[in-house]
Amino acid sequence: MAVIVPVAIAANSPLLAWRSPVYIAAGLAGVVAMTLVLFQPLLVGGYLPGLPRPRGRRLHRWVGAALVTAVALHVAGLWLTSPPDVIDALLFVSPTPFSAWGVIAMWAVFAAASLAALRRRLRLRPRVWRLGHTSLVMMVVLGSVVHALLIEGTMGTVSKVVLCASILAVTVKVLLDLRTWALLTRSRR
Repeated sequence: MAVIVPVAIAANSPLLAWRSPVYIAAGLAGVVAMTLVLFQPLLVGGYLPGLPRPRGRRLHRWVGAALVTAVALHVAGLWLTSPPDVIDALLFVSPTPFSAWGVIAMWAVFAAASLAALRRRLRLRPRVWRLGHTSLVMMVVLGSVVHALLIEGTMGTVSKVVLCASILAVTVKVLLDLRTWALLTRSRR
């Protein structure tokens, strides 16, 4: 419900009336990206019923690629409908505070995906890779949640808050369960 309801509300929002198809697609790509952010920790933690952790982690890679694609479509669609607004956002001079958070989240998504794709080539120790990837993911989660909450848009207030709270709760649970930060204390001994 945390995924289906926000997408359905956004797709049927009266705020989309008289908007161009490109703008609508860009907005919906952003909503889809938020739902994919929710699935990522669920997959890594092995919390989805019937999906063991090893299979979930393999699927995590595919969902990560879909997330990168959704973010790229979101930004490209916004670029096509209003290049000056996107330039202002990328330069951190936009008058809308949600823009900066979206840009931070976007670059963190791209960096986390790049780190994952280049993991073997960079020859990073597993501990270093995991801390780097987790740090970037935390930036994605925090940036995306703040970005979404600051926008008065198509998702609807209640469904957006429920989705964002779900993303935060699941991410914190996975971080605690997988004890990612325990790696820091072990490396200092």
